Amino acid sequence: MRFNFDLSEPSTDSRLSLTPKEEVEWVPLQKHPVFSAPDAVRNGGGKFNGAPKNLVAWDGASRLYYWDQNAQCLHRISVRLGEPDPTSILAAFPSKVMRADVKLNFEVSRISINRNGSALLLIGSDGLCVMYLYGRTCSSDNKTIICRTVSVGSQIYFSSSNVIRTLQVSWHPYSDTHLGILSSDSVFRLFNLASDVMQPEQEYYLQPVEPGRYRNAASICPVDFSFGGDHLWDRFSVFVLFSDGSIYILCPVVPFGSVYKWESILEIYNDAQTFGLRSVNSLAVRNSSLAISWLEATFPEVAQETIDEGDPPALKAHPHALFDSSVSLQGPLRKICHGGEDESLAVRGAECEGRAVSFLYNLVSKDSIVVTSWSGGQLQIDALADEIQPVWTVNIPPRLCVDSQDRIRGLAMICEPISGELPVVKLDQPLDHTVWLGHPPPLLRLATVDLALPKNTESGSIITMSIDPLMQERIYVVHDGGIDSVVLHFLPFTSQTRGKDETNRSPSVHPVLNTCQGETSSPSPLCGFVSLSDSFGYSWIVGVTSTQECVVIEMKTWNLLLPVQIDSEKKSVDLGAKKERDTPDIISKELLSGPKVILLPQASPNLRSVAADSIEGRSTLHQYFNLFQENYVEYAHKVHFELKHHAPQLKQIIDDQHARLSEAQNKILKVEERQSRLEERIDHAVQQHNILEQRLQHLRNLPGAHKKPLSGAEHALKAELDHFEGVELDALHSSIEALRARLRRLTQSPEGSPGNQQRQTLGKNYVQDAQISQLRSLMEKLSLVNSENLKKVKLVESALKKQESSRY
Repeated sequence: MRFNFDLSEPSTDSRLSLTPKEEVEWVPLQKHPVFSAPDAVRNGGGKFNGAPKNLVAWDGASRLYYWDQNAQCLHRISVRLGEPDPTSILAAFPSKVMRADVKLNFEVSRISINRNGSALLLIGSDGLCVMYLYGRTCSSDNKTIICRTVSVGSQIYFSSSNVIRTLQVSWHPYSDTHLGILSSDSVFRLFNLASDVMQPEQEYYLQPVEPGRYRNAASICPVDFSFGGDHLWDRFSVFVLFSDGSIYILCPVVPFGSVYKWESILEIYNDAQTFGLRSVNSLAVRNSSLAISWLEATFPEVAQETIDEGDPPALKAHPHALFDSSVSLQGPLRKICHGGEDESLAVRGAECEGRAVSFLYNLVSKDSIVVTSWSGGQLQIDALADEIQPVWTVNIPPRLCVDSQDRIRGLAMICEPISGELPVVKLDQPLDHTVWLGHPPPLLRLATVDLALPKNTESGSIITMSIDPLMQERIYVVHDGGIDSVVLHFLPFTSQTRGKDETNRSPSVHPVLNTCQGETSSPSPLCGFVSLSDSFGYSWIVGVTSTQECVVIEMKTWNLLLPVQIDSEKKSVDLGAKKERDTPDIISKELLSGPKVILLPQASPNLRSVAADSIEGRSTLHQYFNLFQENYVEYAHKVHFELKHHAPQLKQIIDDQHARLSEAQNKILKVEERQSRLEERIDHAVQQHNILEQRLQHLRNLPGAHKKPLSGAEHALKAELDHFEGVELDALHSSIEALRARLRRLTQSPEGSPGNQQRQTLGKNYVQDAQISQLRSLMEKLSLVNSENLKKVKLVESALKKQESSRY
C-alpha cells in the first residue's frame, strides 16, 4: 500500500516536500519582493493620517504576516531566524497571499493574531473583522487563499445611527476565541467569537466618577486598556487608562471557558483562606468570603479537590456571577507615600504634558509594571506596591442572560468605585491594614522618562509600546520619529529577591531606529513593527516604513542588565601607564647621561719623568688607552648607532611637524580670507539690530502697548481655559455623544429582536417593578450627568468667547 503525503504547507516550514507545488527561494527579509513598493507608493502612498498603525504580526514561531494596504490582501511569509548568521533573517519567496471572502469597506490600520495562530484581527477606525487562517479554500488561480472573514460587533460600533468608536481591541491572553474591546461610551466588552460575533458575552459599564462628584471631562474618557499577566489575581484583572492619566482596575473578569493552571488557582484560593477568613477585620472576612465563593463556583474542582494525578493540570472557567453584587471599579491608583511625604501628593494626577495616549502592563518575574505614555513624549513607569485583590460592590445586581436550562450565557453590570475616601497607603503600614480590605494597590514610581520628541504636531505625539519577548525588562517605544528601547534595571521585588542593590539606577534609554531624514524634516512614522526571538537567545526587531521598506535590526541582550562598575583608581593608573608607554624614547636615558665615570689607576710620583718609550711608560700608556677604549670609544659607537637607528623616526617626526605647520598656515590663510566676510556680516547684524531697536521703539509708542501684565490668578484662568480647549472640550463632546447614543439605544431598542427572542432573562414577573425602578434610576443618573456636561460646555464656550473678545 502506498501513501501520498502533501507537505507543501506544514505547520513549521521545512525544505523537504514530497509533492512540491512551486520552488521556494530564501532571500533576506528586508529584500523580500513584498516590501519592494512601486514608485507611486514611495512618492505619495506613505501619507500618515494621524492614527497609529501596525500592519505586521508574528505567530511566535516561523510565520510573519503583513497586510498590504494597496492590494487589500494578507501576505504570510515563512521566516528562518538567525540564518545564515545571527544578525539576519531569511524569508521564503513567493509568499502565500490570503484574501478575505468578503469585501472590506474600511481601511485596516492594525492587525493582531491570537495565541495559536488560527485567527487574525483586521482593525480599523470604521470596522473590525476577524479572518480565520485555517479551514479555507483556494481561488481559481491556485495561488491565492480565500479565508472566511466575519465582522465583529457591527451593530454596536459601526452602524449608521451610532457614534461609538472602538478605542482599543486586544485578544485575551488565556483564550483563543475571546476578544476585549474598549469603546468611547466607557464600556468594556468581551466577545466570544466561538458563540456570537455580534453580541458581547460580558459588558462592563465604567463609571469612574459618581454623579454629583464630577471633576473634569478627561477623567471619564477612557483611552486604553490592558489585560493582566500570569501572577495571582493579575490574570483576572483588566487595567483601564483614562485621558487624565488615572488608572483603574476591574477584578475579577474571566472569559467563559478560558483555561488556567491548577496550581495558580489553588494558590490564590489558599491565600484567601489563610489571610482573609482568619483575619480579625470583618471587612477582610467579607471580601475574602466573596472571593472564595466566586472561585468555588467558577472553578468547582477547587472546592471538590478531586483532580487525579493523570489529569491535565488545567481548569476551565465556568460561567458565573454573583447575583447581588457587581465588580467594583478599583481606583484611581495612588502613588505610595513614604514616612514624611505629604498625603496630598499621593493622588495620581497629570504630571506630564498633554494627555495620556497609551498604556502597557508588563510582568517581570515578581513585579507588575505599568507604563503610561503621554502625548508630550513622556513615559511614567510604576510598579504595583501590593497585590491586586477582587472587590465587589454589594446591592448592585448584574444583568444576566440565561438559556432554557438557567445557564448563564451573558452578563452586564455597572462598575463604580467604592464610595468614600480611601486611606493613603504608606510603606511602614503592617500587613493587616492592607490585605483584603478592598483597597486598590498603590503605585511605586520607578522613573519618568522624557523621550525628547519634537513638538511639531498640534495633537501631540502618538506613542505605542510593546515588550521584548526574550527580555521582559526591555520595552520598545514606537513613536513618530522611530523606535526607542527602554531597559529597566531596578525592580522592587525582583531585585530584593536576587540580592541586588540598584535602587538609584534609573532605566536606560537607547535609540534604535530614527525615521527622520534630518532635523528639519517631518517625521515618517512606521506602519509596522514586531519583535522576534528564537530559542537560542537571539532577538530582532522588524519595522516597515510608510513607503513599504523593511528594516531588520538585531538586538543585543546578554550585556544590557550587567551592572556598571568603574574603578577610578585603576583607571587613573592605566591612563598613566598608557601615557608613559605611548611616549617614544628617541635617545635612551643611559646615553643622555653621558659616559660612565671611571677610576684612574694609582700613578707613581715620578710619572712625568718617565720616558714614553721606556717599558714603564709604554705600560702606563697601554693601560690608559684600554680604559679610554672601553668607555669613551664604546660610548661614541653607541651614540652613533642610536642616531643612525632613530634617524628615520626623527625624520618622520620632523615631517609630521612640517605637515602640521603647513596645515596651520593654510588655516590661518583661510581665516584671514574669511575675516573680511565676517566683518561684513557683523556690520550687517549691527544694522539689523539698530533697525529692530527702532521698530521696537515704534511698537512701544503704540496705544495698546502699555497694558498691564496678567496677574497670577489670570494666568491660572488662562491655563485652565487652554486645558479645556485642548483636552476637555473634545472629551466633553465625545462623552455627550456617547451618552446620547446610549440613551437612543435604550429608548429605541426593539423588544422583539432575534437576539432577545433567543435569550430568556433571569428576572420573572415578580421582579419587573424592581427592574423598572432600576432603569429609572439609571436614566436619572444619565440625565444628571448630561445636564452637568451641558452646563460645563456652556461655561467653557462663554469663557472662550470672553477670551477672544478680550484679545481684540
